[in-house]
Amino acid sequence: MNLAVYDATGKKVGSYEIDQAELAPRINKQLLHDAVVMYQANLRQGTFRTKSRAEVAGTTKKMYRQKGTGNARAGSKRSGVRRGGGHIFAKRPRDFGWRMPRKALQSATRMALASRLADEEVVLVEGLSFETPKTSAMAATLQSLGVSGKTVLVSAEKHDGNLWKSARNIAGVSVSPVAELNALSILQPRAIVMTTAAIDAFREEVKRRQAGSRTASARKQGGRAAARSRSASKTATAAAGEA
Repeated sequence: MNLAVYDATGKKVGSYEIDQAELAPRINKQLLHDAVVMYQANLRQGTFRTKSRAEVAGTTKKMYRQKGTGNARAGSKRSGVRRGGGHIFAKRPRDFGWRMPRKALQSATRMALASRLADEEVVLVEGLSFETPKTSAMAATLQSLGVSGKTVLVSAEKHDGNLWKSARNIAGVSVSPVAELNALSILQPRAIVMTTAAIDAFREEVKRRQAGSRTASARKQGGRAAARSRSASKTATAAAGEA
């Protein structure tokens, strides 16, 4: 996959070669869905609370006698079927948060970026740096890149205070260093603006984790082979003793 690289004025200054399979050999939509639902659930405050019939104001005296009035049977005014009564199933504060395995979330992040790259929804820029915070300069850059008026994620290699301050007052624009990206932040906006240094850092992190996984797998296989060897040695020793 060959992506165009632009400068801050929107002029094409080069190209960037990347293989989608390097980030994610396949896209698992169910995993992406689960990850997004998890992040959204963790954002819920869960601080709601309503009153039950035991908490609303009102007497518990029976409203009128059981028989002889022609009305339906009625008890307390606090009943949930009456105006001013309590909620039948009153809401209580709760925590909606839950967690997925760390490696699953890391895989979902890689799949999310790979899918956005495949859909040509990532704009690469040579660099985004501001000497001082300047919202108008950031807005002009987004206009030049053709993403103005959309929800945009701007991702740099590291946290840049001037970049963040330049974009924080633009509606729909969020700024995040590449180390803080996740499946929700990548899939939520309509467009993504990344610096070449940011995508390089993302690829390096993917390679580092893959190398670590291979090392751990090799270590685990070596441990199993050693355990089998010790078991075979003990068996042979026991057989020799019996002989």
